[in-house]
Amino acid sequence: MILTLRSFFLGRLLREKILMIAFALGVAIFWFSSWSGRVGKFWSAQRHTTSDLKTQALWLNNRGAIERAGAAATAQLNQADTLDSNKLVAAVNGLATDAGLKFQIGAPADESLGQFAVHTIPLTMSGVAWEALLPFYVNLQRRAPYITIESMGVLAAPGDPKNLNVAMKISSVEVVHSAP
Repeated sequence: MILTLRSFFLGRLLREKILMIAFALGVAIFWFSSWSGRVGKFWSAQRHTTSDLKTQALWLNNRGAIERAGAAATAQLNQADTLDSNKLVAAVNGLATDAGLKFQIGAPADESLGQFAVHTIPLTMSGVAWEALLPFYVNLQRRAPYITIESMGVLAAPGDPKNLNVAMKISSVEVVHSAP
């Protein structure tokens, strides 16, 4: 087989030999670039997986300490003071109304985390004066750790830089049942 190919190659004109070599080099370069891309993806996935495994091992090695810290934090929460999504909406509504704010509360989102449930609501306010927003913010912070502000964006109101447009994501934690 190799002798047949060798005799075929040597029987060609010089320009045909050069074209055959160029074609073979082109195929080799194309194959190598494809192969190197696959090898790069493999090494990237391998590094990512190794990093994930190290992180998981760290969490698993610290499982006892994490569970003790969680139990201690749960023990400090008064289950009667935790809020479900309806109580969260009512509490935020009351605090905003007491501060004299014009606001809109979006639909609550609930996430169950075993013995805890986290309830989140979006709150938007348009054209709010800083003097009215500050007491609301302070009163909301006094309700921590039962009510917290996850995120807050404040922008100057268009056309009236003395007033603010505020977007908040407010969440509450609810103890669904006590730890065993």
